[in-house]
Amino acid sequence: MNTTLHWTQVYQTKAVDEVSWYQERPELSLAFIDQAHIARDAAIIDVGAGASTLVDHLVASGYTDITLLDLSEAALNTARARLGAVAAQLKWLVGDITSIALPQHRYDLWHDRAVFHFLTDPVQQERYVAQVRHAVKPGGHVIMATFAPDGPEQCSGLTTARYDAQTLHSIFGSGFELLSSTHEAHVTPWGNQQKFVYCYCRKEA
Repeated sequence: MNTTLHWTQVYQTKAVDEVSWYQERPELSLAFIDQAHIARDAAIIDVGAGASTLVDHLVASGYTDITLLDLSEAALNTARARLGAVAAQLKWLVGDITSIALPQHRYDLWHDRAVFHFLTDPVQQERYVAQVRHAVKPGGHVIMATFAPDGPEQCSGLTTARYDAQTLHSIFGSGFELLSSTHEAHVTPWGNQQKFVYCYCRKEA
C-alpha cells in the first residue's frame, strides 16, 4: 500500500472533524508541552501534524519556532488555510518520518500523537527512533502518544501496534528517560472510545 496516497485520500474525502483522531483541543499534548517548560522560541516539531489543531494552540500560546511534518500535503494545506497569514511564519515538511532528511540536533521538543503506532515493521520503528536521536537536541523532550494495549487493532483501514508505557519506552532505549506517562480514553466524533497511552521522555544530554 502507498501510505502517502492512503492518507491523502483520507484528508481529501473527510472533513477535519470527521476523522477518528480529531480533537478540538488536544489537552494532554498541551499539558505535556507545558510540563517541559521550554522557551517560547524553542524549536518544536509535530510529527504527523496533519490538520491537527495543536499548532493553533501553540501559536496562541506564543510559540514561534514550529515545524509541522506529515505524509499528506493535502492535510498540511488544510492547516495552512485555517491558520491564514500566520502559516507563513511556520515550517512545513511533507514526507515520511522514517526517511525524510531532518537537521541534526535541531528540535527542543518532538511531539507525535498517533503516527508511531502505524509503524508495525520493526525496521520502520528502528528508523523512527534513529530520527529522534538525530533530530532532537541533547536534553530535549519527546512526547509520544500511541494506542494503548486495549486500543484499536486497526485505524483508518490500517493495522496498528499497541503499547503500554514500558514497552514504548523500551523501543526507544536507555538514551531516553521516561519522566511520566498517562492514559486517555479519546472519544471519536461519532462517540466511540479509543484508548491511548502518552509517554513524556527526555533525551540524554
